Amino acid sequence: MTLTHALRAATVQLAASSDTPRLDAELLMAHALGLSRSDMLLRQRDLTVPRDFAALLGRRKAGEPVAHITGIRHFWTISLAVTPDVLIPRPDSETLIEAAVDHFASRAPSTILDLGTGSGALLLAALDQWPRALGVGIDASQAALGIAQENARLLGVDDRAIFRLGDWAEGVDGPFDLLLVNPPYIGLDEPLSGDVLHDPAAALFAGVDGLDDYRRIAPALPRLIGPGGMAAIEIGYRQADSVCTLIRPHGLHVRVRRDLAGHDRCLIVTRD
Repeated sequence: MTLTHALRAATVQLAASSDTPRLDAELLMAHALGLSRSDMLLRQRDLTVPRDFAALLGRRKAGEPVAHITGIRHFWTISLAVTPDVLIPRPDSETLIEAAVDHFASRAPSTILDLGTGSGALLLAALDQWPRALGVGIDASQAALGIAQENARLLGVDDRAIFRLGDWAEGVDGPFDLLLVNPPYIGLDEPLSGDVLHDPAAALFAGVDGLDDYRRIAPALPRLIGPGGMAAIEIGYRQADSVCTLIRPHGLHVRVRRDLAGHDRCLIVTRD
């Protein structure tokens, strides 16, 4: 079977279990070949199907996320190592970086704080965006911090990023120019499906209503956001009003930014 035919067949097989069957097939094939997806697509007529592709395809058909199979997830302008110890970075979260790029259009942030850093996706994307910035990533998981530190090393920014074990903003001294926050926001009884089933529960659930961690983060925002700075906070698409109600009493201004699908996704928090 040619590579082109194998990709078509794999797409059909994955259609029942994936929302992006063709993309999944291409990423798995490229991984099996040891090539980038773009290189694989350019050369597909000259390549043969590697023996281990069928095994990788079987793992995806069984529901395992592509990022866990390949160990890599692309986010913003960077590629990250990921494992089951961290939340798989989603394109929706790039909305936070987009909001920061707009806010700092005429200048660059010097200091960045990432609360709940996980794989380091948000902080490392920001450090790649602003090459002179320094950043701190906080997480309650030592395993996640190890992955974030390795990602910083692989991206060559480990001299600009510090990762610390912590409980949100407790013991963190501000202020910072830019805060990036992607807390758990799923209610305990909300149904889940797809790749999210493989994410760490601690990175997903936040009490009965999904707001427990926002309640803890909101009071710390006034001391953490520097003059002219901002916080970009990810939310569930039905949580804008609830989280704004938690933040505004602390004397802060809040705006909502939507993701590419048109869903409320990011709260932009600034000083009044």
